This record gives sequence, structure tokens and C-alpha cells, in this order.
Amino acid sequence: MSVKWGLIGASTIARQFMINAIRAQEDGEVATVMSSSPERATAYARENGIPAAVSSLDALLGSGIDAVYISTTNELHLEQALAAIKAGKHVLCEKPLALTSAEARKMVAAASAAGVVLGTNHHLRNAGAHRAMRDAIATGRIGKPIAARVFHSVYLPENLQGWRITKPEAGGGVVLDITVHDADTLRFVLGDDPVEVSTFTQAAGMAGSGLEDGAMCIWRFKSGLIAQSHEGFTTKFAGTGFEVHGSEGSLIAGNVMTQKPDGSVLLRTAKGEEQLSFDREDLYVRSVRQFHAAILGKGRPAATGEDGIWSLTAAEAALQSASSGKAVKIDPKLGSLK
Repeated sequence: MSVKWGLIGASTIARQFMINAIRAQEDGEVATVMSSSPERATAYARENGIPAAVSSLDALLGSGIDAVYISTTNELHLEQALAAIKAGKHVLCEKPLALTSAEARKMVAAASAAGVVLGTNHHLRNAGAHRAMRDAIATGRIGKPIAARVFHSVYLPENLQGWRITKPEAGGGVVLDITVHDADTLRFVLGDDPVEVSTFTQAAGMAGSGLEDGAMCIWRFKSGLIAQSHEGFTTKFAGTGFEVHGSEGSLIAGNVMTQKPDGSVLLRTAKGEEQLSFDREDLYVRSVRQFHAAILGKGRPAATGEDGIWSLTAAEAALQSASSGKAVKIDPKLGSLK
């Protein structure tokens, strides 16, 4: 069975990562691309070897495809996903799944009712480094996890700035762009859910229109673990990293909050230091492979629609905390704000 994909959005991320990831599958085919600009759709299709280019969602959904990858601006996700689901198409959507967790729940409910697969493209779950950390924690190599730190403040390239720093109505700002990833990665690696967050945001000179380009969050998890995360668009020379400290050891990972299978993971215990080995498979290739398996009823997407609800709810809580100046609690049962 061949899975024919339609791209909703002639995006940079699709060009750099997703097109190749789909084509890396034995059963994957990029059949159609849609852009609201006919000229952009045509040029994008020509440059990336895509057979068909269309400029309307109806045309895309009627082009014989099996699944869609949505990488448009955030405010468009809900309408596009619901239309694809109604047409019986499987949906892999970029994060955040929607502008609000309430919208994300509508998407999840619609996909469930229609019997189609809905996934959130949280690529970091597919990093070998993060899976190695998750396995080390799950097998007790650091004892009881006590604290974690995520360093995910980078410099947003000029070609990606645009709406992310100018359009609140499109879901711009660093929290919906990066904090949502960090919340999901913490949940995945720790096997634990956040129940409270306290956040400071800043505008350090890049973002306009009342948007934040930097954030620091303190999280409390269901187990009692506390975590710190730093997200930003403005730090040109900062590296990324992820640390988890336990009662019997620490995991110290560097250069792992990235779209590429890079970085290192050090395990430090009373016995000394050990560099953990992990696979270097392309994160997006693994994501698409799991999505294809889910279509066949053989497992779940790397990050489900429910995972997308969780990460978006956590980001909402972070924004609410920054606005109110108070810690905000998260219901651990469903990822909803208390």
C-alpha cells in the first residue's frame, strides 16, 4: 500500500525535512502541494519534484491523497485539519496543534469519530538522544528523578521570523513556538505530567506587537519533580541542552534540542561517567514511519493528538502565568487548566 501525501502549506520545514522523510519510506509518496498562492504552489512543486500543485484545500483533498501534512500558520490548523478529517484523510499537523487546547480537542474528537489517524509533529520525541534518556530513567539508572533543566533558547533565523514575531493572531511568540516543544519533551523523557507552571516572558528586541521572544518556566510535575525551561529567539551563541538529575545519578545532554540527530548524552553516577550510545536516525523519517504504521493499525504516531492537547495546554498555562504573575495549575487527568 502506498501512502500518498498532500502538503497543506508550501513551507520551509516541509522542504527541509518532511518531503525527504516521506520519500524515505518504502510506501511514501508526496503527491500534491497546496498554497493559497498559485504561483508559490507551482514554483514549490517544480523545485521539489512534486507532481501536482493546487491553491485550494478542496482541490488538495480531492486529488486522491491518503494523508495530509499541515505546516501552515497556527491559526489555520483547526479549519484545515477538520476539513481533511471530514474528507477521510489522516492528518499529521505541526505544533501547536491549534491556537487553543479547546480547538485541539475538537480536532482529536473529530479524528476519533471519523476513524482516521491524527498526529502532532513533535519531532523531538524521535531523537535518539531523548529516547536514550527516557530508557535510562525508566530502567532506574539515575534513581528517582528529582529535577530537570531544558536549555532551548536559540536565534530565530531571519527567513523564519515573519509571523512568529509580528502576528499574535497567527499564534506567534516563543511560547507557542518552542515552550510547547519543551513541555512535550519533558513529558516524554520523564514519563511524567506537569501539574503547575510559573513563567516569566520578555521582549528582548526581536518580537513586536506585544509578543514574547523569550521565556523562562518553572514546572512542577505529578511525581514532585521540578523543572526549569528556557526558550528564546534572541540568543545567537547559546547551545541547547537537557539535564535530568536523580537520587542516584544525572543525565547531561548537549546539543539535543534540535531538528537533527545530533548531540551527546552523559550518564554520571557514583561509578563514574558513561557516554550513552543512541541511534542517529533522522527524526522526521522516524516520525513518518510511525505515522504510516499507525495508519495500518500497527501502533500510534510518535506524538498523538492527545499529546498535542497536553503540550498546548501547558503552553497556555505558561502564557496565563506570565500574564497574571501567578503560578497556574494544570489538571493532570486531561491536560486542562484548573
